[in-house]
Amino acid sequence: MGTLIYGPAARPITIEDRDLAHLQAVILAKLRRGESFSFSWEKSNESGSGHTTLWLHPQMHIEFTYYGSKRIPLNREWIERLMNRANSAGGLELLPEIAAVR
Repeated sequence: MGTLIYGPAARPITIEDRDLAHLQAVILAKLRRGESFSFSWEKSNESGSGHTTLWLHPQMHIEFTYYGSKRIPLNREWIERLMNRANSAGGLELLPEIAAVR
């Protein structure tokens, strides 16, 4: 279970390591281009359910912390789906990974 820490309040957001690695790839790509965007996710039942949205922009502090020490192999198709979502009017949302059919 990893953590995304964002903004001056350094509020931690708990996200599974595999999901976080893919979100990191998309978020950093957009921030490198100087793009601001929203990021929304569903809260777990343990957190009271519901959903949360952040506004991400290049001048804010962001940190990705992982529970595991091994590099996570990335699924390029999933990153493309997440990036397409991030580029939409609705902003980035954590979409489920779909295994590639070959």
